[in-house]
Amino acid sequence: MFEGQSKQSVDSRIQTDSDFRRLYFHHQKLDKKVTDAELGVLPIDDRTLTRMKREKLIAKDRLTRMLGDSTL
Repeated sequence: MFEGQSKQSVDSRIQTDSDFRRLYFHHQKLDKKVTDAELGVLPIDDRTLTRMKREKLIAKDRLTRMLGDSTL
C-alpha cells in the first residue's frame, strides 16, 4: 500500500501510534467497501462510491505523510 515503506515499518507504526492505527483500519474498511461496490456485491449509488473513493484517497495520503514524518 505504501510505496517505499517496508511492511515492518507500517506494522510497527500500527502498534505504536493509535491515530495511525485508527486511520489505517478506516482506510482498509473503505478499500473493502469500494472493492465490493465495484464488483456489484455492495449496492450503492455512484455518488456514494465517488465519495468513498475520495475519502479513501485522503486517508491514504494522510497515512503516507504520517509515515514520512516518522522517518525524518
